[in-house]
Amino acid sequence: MIITRTPFRISFFGGGTDYPQYYREHGGAVLATSIDKYCYITCRKLPPFFRHKHRIVYSKIEEASKNSEIIHPSVREVLNYMSISNGLEIHHDGDLPARSGLGSSSSFTVGMLHALYAMQGKMITKEKLASDAIHVEQKMIEENVGSQDQISAAFGGFNKIVFHKNNLFEVTPVLLNAEKLQELESHLMLFFTGFSRIASEIAKSQLENLHLKAKTLESLGLMVDEGLSILQGNEEISRFGKLLHEGWTYKKTLSNNVSNQAIDDIYLSAIEAGAIGGKILGAGGGGFLLIFAKPENHQKIKDKLKDLVYVPFAFETDGSKVVLYQPNGL
Repeated sequence: MIITRTPFRISFFGGGTDYPQYYREHGGAVLATSIDKYCYITCRKLPPFFRHKHRIVYSKIEEASKNSEIIHPSVREVLNYMSISNGLEIHHDGDLPARSGLGSSSSFTVGMLHALYAMQGKMITKEKLASDAIHVEQKMIEENVGSQDQISAAFGGFNKIVFHKNNLFEVTPVLLNAEKLQELESHLMLFFTGFSRIASEIAKSQLENLHLKAKTLESLGLMVDEGLSILQGNEEISRFGKLLHEGWTYKKTLSNNVSNQAIDDIYLSAIEAGAIGGKILGAGGGGFLLIFAKPENHQKIKDKLKDLVYVPFAFETDGSKVVLYQPNGL
């Protein structure tokens, strides 16, 4: 039996520039961190005594005699990519809801790949793990997804990720002293709006007529270095929150599906209660709302958003890892 633990992520700046349709022409960059909320994938060989070959347990339970019968797209295509012929039982457990803007789909794909490589007795590099997950999601599943989620899930940590026109990427850890990192964490809040959405569909609307949005995406990309400069310089940390607000304002212009009246009302309520900035995470349309506010205003914001689920979190540094390795099932 193999169990992998793969983190979800929060992206601060540069989202949208990580789509290959954009960075292959312009290059791109994001500033993002993994957090201590995880996707767990359990895999074990299925004994040959059952009518079915594979059993997959997530929000549904699937029993399939061959890969092509599997409905879950990531499970199906990862098995195909890895040329898996033996029967498997696969269980998924997540700390937070799917389709919520934290890169959960990519965390699943990364964790699944990691588990299957481990079952084959292979040590896989973080770069290879991220690249394989990008290939599976973009080429095999053919989803409208960017390339940052897979990298954050595989590498872990607080990073600047640069996307080059030749499809290569580089990951540079953000170096902050413990005091500054704690100051940033202490200003962040996470709320679940209750709205789930399919990110690929929202991303598709953002990618339509991409040439008309290139200027906005360029502005979002430039915020990566601006955000880093705030954290690594002597500016007040509140400037980081104001930049988040500016980025959210830009992001909403990419598609009518990024926000809606309900989300705008929630965000405005947080601002009225003392928030400096924030954003809906991921492609938008719902999921998790990230809020930046002075710690002394957190309780007022919680009270104002009392109908939403508040989720405390911290940054994490491990990335995807194998937490149980019993290849013989013993």
